Amino acid sequence: MIPLPRPWLLTSAMLVGAAVGVITGIAAMVLVTATVRPDIVIALVVGVPSAVGMLTMLLSGRRWVTTVGAFVLAIAPGWFGTLVAMQVVHGA
Repeated sequence: MIPLPRPWLLTSAMLVGAAVGVITGIAAMVLVTATVRPDIVIALVVGVPSAVGMLTMLLSGRRWVTTVGAFVLAIAPGWFGTLVAMQVVHGA
């Protein structure tokens, strides 16, 4: 059984995770100047945080570990959304 924290704490962790994902996406667009294949970027941006967050939540034994897993899992949509928005603005 996955130990669930209080709903407000879980929601807060996911909201902060999405904000960190947006900031990470902006930082990645500014700092990385190399040309990278889009499929590799999507796999890294969505796959790595999703896999790490899901494994953290599934293997957690404490409530705070589940909260950290939800935080890491919520980084992926924020980061991916920022990268998509940047591509739309740049016209690529």
